[in-house]
Amino acid sequence: MVEPSGVQPVPPPLMTSEPGSFAEATIIRRKPQIIEDVIRDNDYPPEIVDALRALEEEILTGEIQPLAEPAPDRAEWDALWCRHVGLTWRNVPWYFAEAFFYRRLLEAVRYFQPGIWQGHDPFAAQKRRQIEGPGGAVTLAAELIPLLPKEPAEAARALIYASLWGNRVDLSNREVLAGAAVQAGHPEDVLIDDSAGVAEFLRHEPHDRIDFVNDNAGPEAAFDLLLADLILEQGWAGQVRMHLKAYPFFVSDAMVKDVRELITRLEGAAQTRDAADRLAGWLQSGILELRDHPFWTSAYTFDEMPADLRREIGAADLVILKGDANYRRLLGDRHWPLTASLEEITAYFPAPYAVLRTLKAEILVGLSESQVQLLRSAEADWLINGRRGIIQLVVPPPR
Repeated sequence: MVEPSGVQPVPPPLMTSEPGSFAEATIIRRKPQIIEDVIRDNDYPPEIVDALRALEEEILTGEIQPLAEPAPDRAEWDALWCRHVGLTWRNVPWYFAEAFFYRRLLEAVRYFQPGIWQGHDPFAAQKRRQIEGPGGAVTLAAELIPLLPKEPAEAARALIYASLWGNRVDLSNREVLAGAAVQAGHPEDVLIDDSAGVAEFLRHEPHDRIDFVNDNAGPEAAFDLLLADLILEQGWAGQVRMHLKAYPFFVSDAMVKDVRELITRLEGAAQTRDAADRLAGWLQSGILELRDHPFWTSAYTFDEMPADLRREIGAADLVILKGDANYRRLLGDRHWPLTASLEEITAYFPAPYAVLRTLKAEILVGLSESQVQLLRSAEADWLINGRRGIIQLVVPPPR
């Protein structure tokens, strides 16, 4: 990561070798469980199950192995893997370990190889469960719409809150549907709250384009789509562009086909049909664009964004960055002090942006010293338990 001007020296990355850390736990517990879930949810033949079991064993006891399959991206992954030759999964930068795990898992299930399993999403069953049923995306979006304020700016704030908390929605957390009521009921849970500033930025003047860098499929994607619908219906932007994953990643991350399917499902429910019909029309006309790019499923952080994507992102009037992994990549997944300045660290970013992020990793900046002391005294796991979030708007001064 390039050291930003005026900022303290760049700290080391979060490592899977940090004892007792959440990074360590995701490798030794979460990743093997993901493999077990994939085996359970898919009718894979014995040879694929064996490959998945071998990956699980390697994670727990072995050194990180390179890709073995012929694939267009193999040389690029080999170059990254070479930096960690001879190391185990428990002794490497955390974000690399996570990104490479999903690429290795897709190799094990033959996602890119010719045959009946080519293009089969190993997480499809889990994504379906996020769409269907009483706690699924369609039901929750239908319940949210009648609760939205009539005034557009207040509706925007409500949808911003819903979009923030969308990746933790379940049957025991339905108050998220009230959007603004989340803030009214638990204001301390939004540690940095620029929701009013984001809503004002959106409606202040017509924008050419608003971009989303999306996170999860399911309810979160549904709430993102409702926010996009409001932006376009109100004429706050001439276009909305959503940046999605090119292949299955981080289990529930949304791909283009996931969002297309979700819009179709929303068209089938009475409460969501009007919004979904508008979205489908805008999608057909190009006013709503769904894009993917290899960078979003890579092991690179945002300061390493390739030139073509940097130009594309830089053309947006505002970029709405969703979720924990995108926040980690924005900060280089490094041990910044909790009171460090987000604006200074991310001076490299090519456009104004807003972060909507639920805390699920031991990385955060922008707090006051008093906030830090209070949070540390309240809960030992406050950075990772998903209870708190941030909504932060960063608009660089004109150059």
